[in-house]
Amino acid sequence: MPTAVIGGIATRYDVVGSGPPLLMFSPGGFDGILEKWTTTGVYARTRLMEHLPKRYSCIVFDRRETGQSGGRVERLTWARYAAQGRGLLEHLKIPRAHLMGGCMGCSPVLSLAVSDPEIALSLVLWWPVGGARYRINGHQRFAQHLSYVQQQGLAEVVSLATASAKSFGEDPRVGPWASVIRIDRSFAESYAKLDVEQYKLIVAGMARTLFDRDSAPGAEPEDLLRLDIPALIVPGRDPSHATSAARYLEECLLKSEYWDVPPAGQTEETAAPRLLEFLDKATAAAR
Repeated sequence: MPTAVIGGIATRYDVVGSGPPLLMFSPGGFDGILEKWTTTGVYARTRLMEHLPKRYSCIVFDRRETGQSGGRVERLTWARYAAQGRGLLEHLKIPRAHLMGGCMGCSPVLSLAVSDPEIALSLVLWWPVGGARYRINGHQRFAQHLSYVQQQGLAEVVSLATASAKSFGEDPRVGPWASVIRIDRSFAESYAKLDVEQYKLIVAGMARTLFDRDSAPGAEPEDLLRLDIPALIVPGRDPSHATSAARYLEECLLKSEYWDVPPAGQTEETAAPRLLEFLDKATAAAR
């Protein structure tokens, strides 16, 4: 698959299908690789990638710090994740696109829509993360990593990360840069030599920034309320994808359509037609 260098960070991506562009921010927590659209949970069950490429150019990519994409030790925010998607569109010379996020990918979609609304033909928010338990679990994961760093040091984080294939979500001790450590020896060597106290400040700030509310994170409600972009919201219902998070976005996005179907009813027979109906309508309206 091709790789684009965006903001100094390598990004593995692919373009599947033909038609109007659909930029897809991968589902998954801190393992948001492009394959998640075909292998994980509701996305595998509904087989969206069997249907969408027939009418849309699906731009999929490994989120920075995951899969074969690179990374950089810095305070990660939803805006930084959004910048990767914006940079990929610029690389492909695409001025406007539909923006779709799954799971944690919904939050950078929101951030990008607020910072660059002229880019977005529409928003698709599939199982947005959020809810009290999502916030609590997110803070706990970062706390576990910081505790391991405090006790063992960064060189041991490198050793642990390279000895397994587990993600930050599966084993918090390996931290949010585990995949970059595995694929980039020079990064791993530099990471092991970082100042521990400065590193701890970066990571602590990340936790507070990314998991800052019990609703869906990604953008301030006052900014969402100002958007004039059609949106489709598909609710989840579990500890990481609280239905309340989807309802919150329905409230804040004034041109939203809320697909009021529980997860069990989100099947290949129902989901793909609903999504294509929305995208086709938004495409026609933008002409």
